[in-house]
Amino acid sequence: MKKIINFSVLTFCLMLFISSCKEKKETPTETASVETKKPNIIVIYADDLGYGELGAYGATELKTPNFDKLANGGMRFTNGYASSATCTPSRYALLTGVYPWRNKDAKILPGTAPLIIDTNQPTLPKMLKKQGYHTGIVGKWHLGLGTGNVNWNERISPGPNEVGFDYSNILAATQDRVPTVYIENGHVVNLDPNDPIEVSYKKNFEGEPTGLKNPELLKMDWDHGHNNSIVNGIPRIGFMKGGEAAKWVDEDMADYFLDEAKTYVKKHKNEPFFLYYALQQPHVPRTPHPRFVGTSGMGPRGDVIIEADWVVGEFIKTLEAEGLLENTLIVFSSDNGPVVNDGYKDDSIEKLGNHKPAGVLRGGKYSLFEAGTRVPFITYWKGKIKPGVSDALVSQLDLYSSLAALVGSNESTDDSKNLLDVLMGNSTQGRDEMVLEATSRTAFRKGDWVMIPPYQGPAISKWVNIELGNDKEYQLYNLKEDISQQHNLAKTNLPKLEEMKAAFEKIVVDANKNVEQLELK
Repeated sequence: MKKIINFSVLTFCLMLFISSCKEKKETPTETASVETKKPNIIVIYADDLGYGELGAYGATELKTPNFDKLANGGMRFTNGYASSATCTPSRYALLTGVYPWRNKDAKILPGTAPLIIDTNQPTLPKMLKKQGYHTGIVGKWHLGLGTGNVNWNERISPGPNEVGFDYSNILAATQDRVPTVYIENGHVVNLDPNDPIEVSYKKNFEGEPTGLKNPELLKMDWDHGHNNSIVNGIPRIGFMKGGEAAKWVDEDMADYFLDEAKTYVKKHKNEPFFLYYALQQPHVPRTPHPRFVGTSGMGPRGDVIIEADWVVGEFIKTLEAEGLLENTLIVFSSDNGPVVNDGYKDDSIEKLGNHKPAGVLRGGKYSLFEAGTRVPFITYWKGKIKPGVSDALVSQLDLYSSLAALVGSNESTDDSKNLLDVLMGNSTQGRDEMVLEATSRTAFRKGDWVMIPPYQGPAISKWVNIELGNDKEYQLYNLKEDISQQHNLAKTNLPKLEEMKAAFEKIVVDANKNVEQLELK
């Protein structure tokens, strides 16, 4: 009996030992899988937000606590650039890693424009999909849809889903352009098949009111260029008929896309995901939800910036609640610089007060001066990026190659630089040079210097009252000593001007020659 008991005890101990060994063997594997899990990537992209709009960038008249929390908790770049001073080109560069001036179609598009990203072209979401990411876009698109003759009552293709996004819920162009509907994975949301949509940018549909002829129907008056079809009491660019049940309510747009963004991250929190969250603020028409009306004291433009700040705060709360912040890289920036009066009478000028949307910079949206393309640029990763300020020169072009390096891909483009160490705050060595673009005109930055070639046309836009950067002669500025670009040194520093011209021509002129040769073939 005694021997049997001893044998039983021995067997029991042996089983415990084997079980313990299995647990020890499994633990490192489980830990390794957690440690090697690829980070989520979120790009939050504002629309027409200027360099001087955020408290972290010097704004004193607007309170932006949530934007500032990202900036002060991550890496705030003082030399962060969009690729263009207008929206479509910048968005093209962000998603492709290619200078927009290389694509003649990458300019401000009407709502009926065909897709300008070739479906065979490498893109940021395509690259991330290859690395196991689920990819989504929520918000503004403005890169064209279809092939030129869209039937809005059927599935619209090609679009975001055909260039790499697994999920898309977008507005086709801009908030001030028709069609004024949301499009989810190619389908117009809430479309009634008995009330088909028709869209034209050439002529109105018979019997349809317009902002030009029916001012009595408006709740927001137009100032210039926005006097076609009326939707929700707001005159738009372009003409639209039908689709009443599908038309958005402008004041609810921020909430709509916030809910979609929150739903997306909750649904895909257990797999690596890439979300391109493209805000519509503070682009016109500025239509804050009633909760935010009057909160800025600057009229609708200031109110929608306050609204955008709140939206981002609520979105970050969701990431935190879902336990995602420690494994998520967030990049925040804007597609181009600021504009105040951009087509509607919304008190944006009258109530601007002491606020300076461009901060210390000269120019704004549409301009080759710094305020056209130098924008807020922030990277945030809780526990991974130490809070700081970087003067390194970075472009949104660089996200393609940098994010590829982050996820273990060797993909890149000729224009995109791998600046992952810079974005993570581990290096101050940004890019040395880059070409800047504004409405088919280009300028050049190299080191602390920027050169603007001669351009015909008005010096100041009569519509938006912004200096465009046009001049009959070359302009040369030392941004380190003259960030506001008040002293043109082109005539007093000829050696530097010639150096800049040669470097600029090597990129732009040679590229144009190559394009011409390809077209001749």
